[in-house]
Amino acid sequence: MPALISGVVEDSIAQELEIEEGDILLSIDGEKLQDMIDYKFLTKSELITIEIQKKNGEIEEIELEKDFDEDLGIIFESAVFDRVKPCLNNCIFCFVAQQPKGLRDTLYIKDDDYRLSYLQGTYITTTNLTEKDKERIARLHLGPFYISVHTTNPELRVKMLRNPNAGKIMENLNWFKDNDIPFHAQIVLCPGYNDGEELQRTLEDLSTLDSALLSVAIVPVGVTQFREQELRTVDREVALKTIETASKFKKVCCSDEFFLLAGKEIPDSRYYGNFSQLDDGVGSLRTLMDDFDTLELPEELGQKLKICIACSVAAESAFDYISGKLNRIKNLECIVNPVKSTYWGKNITVAGLITSEDLINAIKDVEADYVVVPSIMLKPFTNLFLDGNSIDYVIEKTKKNILITHDNYSVSEVVDLITEYVQ
Repeated sequence: MPALISGVVEDSIAQELEIEEGDILLSIDGEKLQDMIDYKFLTKSELITIEIQKKNGEIEEIELEKDFDEDLGIIFESAVFDRVKPCLNNCIFCFVAQQPKGLRDTLYIKDDDYRLSYLQGTYITTTNLTEKDKERIARLHLGPFYISVHTTNPELRVKMLRNPNAGKIMENLNWFKDNDIPFHAQIVLCPGYNDGEELQRTLEDLSTLDSALLSVAIVPVGVTQFREQELRTVDREVALKTIETASKFKKVCCSDEFFLLAGKEIPDSRYYGNFSQLDDGVGSLRTLMDDFDTLELPEELGQKLKICIACSVAAESAFDYISGKLNRIKNLECIVNPVKSTYWGKNITVAGLITSEDLINAIKDVEADYVVVPSIMLKPFTNLFLDGNSIDYVIEKTKKNILITHDNYSVSEVVDLITEYVQ
């Protein structure tokens, strides 16, 4: 795919040069680009020449002078301009394989691209990492990366990923260490496979990687009702044992869901260090509660207000904490309504997989002035749910006033709404 431009930043160099959506960036200083990594490195100079193909097919060559490291302000359709490196695994826990037909096309894409890991924080398995890839990583000293390890037992990893190259994981991780390339590690815990003694072994092996290893996140396997082969989910006993095992090692954190499954309180912020794998649910509930505690709340509203927070089942305990404090405000009533996933099944409890119909079923009979919905339920930069329906569709079906918090579970926007009712 070409370096297709999907937009430009306002008041940027690109806007001044009248670069627009639909144009294509052909080269910088005569170099063709394969991804955003090339773009970032080639635009660092103060004097560059760019070649643009306009929407009408005309080609323009533009010389420009700028400050060192100043971005051009070009927004691209994709972070990679050639073919995305596909996933060559067939993991026993692959979520893509547990989806029905009829969802957005992008949900069926299985990528395993080191460039997206570096640029966007997606996870890679290293099973398709070539010597050419390694040479480029080392030459540009890229990092950090996010690596799905799961287990360091070669035979078990081959079995779990169903790929003969999967057994080389420690060889690849030691290559990162030897080349001073930092990375974060992820373990999707599958009871009966990589828990217990196998988890202990994996964490012991990872601890030998010294400063190259930045963090380890352990997350429970997600199993949908569409899965054909049986796979155990994490129960209370497994959750308790996993938390205990993880506590013996530095840099290792269990995701919030383990503590919920174990019936334990979410740890304080010291447990999570610098929250380096927040997007994987490691510390997201703690961050939510801590952020809320920094906000200044009014003592009384000038008129009565009732709000309903539609959250995921996994986030219910955090919002119970928040609603408990909000309900101390006179004339305010805050209720928490966790949205159960009837679409995926009861084992799926995260907000990012909520469908429009699940949300409708959860809030249609709720009596409230506003229903608060986190933007994580929607496709990024759109108003669409996983099933393709829009937030307008939900409003039409429920007749509710819906507030979308644009920073995922941002409670500050909820408080902003409340303060509008202060006289």
